[in-house]
Amino acid sequence: MTKTTHDFKAAILRALAHPNRLRILEALRGGETCNCELGPKLKLEQSNLSRHLLALSEAGLVAARRDGVRMMYRVADPRVFKVLDLIGEVVKKQLTERAALLEIF
Repeated sequence: MTKTTHDFKAAILRALAHPNRLRILEALRGGETCNCELGPKLKLEQSNLSRHLLALSEAGLVAARRDGVRMMYRVADPRVFKVLDLIGEVVKKQLTERAALLEIF
């Protein structure tokens, strides 16, 4: 079965469709970080963090490298932050519209 562009897009969107994965990406916005620092920073158990990092990695959103005993993670393509920022703008607009509606009632 040949994968289409839509299949690849859907895989990326599925990877983004979890709050913890979004939090991980935002934490990596500042640059490469050890998973040993991400867990405590995001208050995630190591097993939970590893599962989410694997999903992001399989979708091609994060890349890892070993530094001695440490695993260092970074965003594979910084353009993902443009996507996150655009989604943030859409959310902000929706919340503003909903707040305006509540003021009417």
